[in-house]
Amino acid sequence: MTLTPSTAASPRNGRHASPGPRWLLLPAAVGMALILVPLLAIVLRVSWSDFPALVTSSSSVSALALSLRTAATSTVLCVVLGVPMAFLLSRMHFRGNGVLRALVLLPMVMPPVVGGVALLYTFGRQGLLGESMNALGISIAYSTTAVVLAQTFVALPFLVITVENALHGLDPHVIEAAVMDGAGPTAVLRTIILPLITPGLISGAILAFARALGEFGATIAFAGSLQGVTRTLPLEIYLQRETDPDAAVALSLLLIAAAVLVVGLAGARHPRH
Repeated sequence: MTLTPSTAASPRNGRHASPGPRWLLLPAAVGMALILVPLLAIVLRVSWSDFPALVTSSSSVSALALSLRTAATSTVLCVVLGVPMAFLLSRMHFRGNGVLRALVLLPMVMPPVVGGVALLYTFGRQGLLGESMNALGISIAYSTTAVVLAQTFVALPFLVITVENALHGLDPHVIEAAVMDGAGPTAVLRTIILPLITPGLISGAILAFARALGEFGATIAFAGSLQGVTRTLPLEIYLQRETDPDAAVALSLLLIAAAVLVVGLAGARHPRH
């Protein structure tokens, strides 16, 4: 019997897949070092004796509480808005679907500060909608609401693309069987589709929360940096970098820990086989 590469690497034969050419190890190691060494530098730079005091100062606690509150709110908005968007993009085919999908995912690749400027010219006092809203006594820019909108703007595509991928993975025969049994569109969505995409939805929500928690550019451009109102943890780190570097490093470590937790949770939802 002649063993092909696929046969030799088959788990049935008790062998592992080849890692590839050895020369790949060098660029892979450089790439890993590029990611891990700066993180290690943060850990080594932390003043551990002062760490509790640095992360529990009034300004730090205020920024952390605001970040958690706004990130949670924006994540809920991402779920409420993102699931229908993902459903539209994945299940309905129409002319311009590709263009619409590209526009929906645009905040993932555009500079966040550009998104903040766009939001400002939409909801600011002289903005496209802000002028009419201001006449009604509704002011959004430079408020906590602006923080939530900025976070939602940059985080929404992460949830949309994750849920869309989950929808593409559904077995169409299951849905067709439910329709043939007389289930309406809403019943199919509620009893079949949503339960099946729940793991993907949870992963998308986790990623959206992490992206919202770390948002900086859109927030500072649209909401400013008012302590207790719009100054989230990333903004607090940026300001402390000039006045108290030790505090900036300690708070940076908090965000790194949060990111590690998020990656761990997302990975637990999709373990490798």
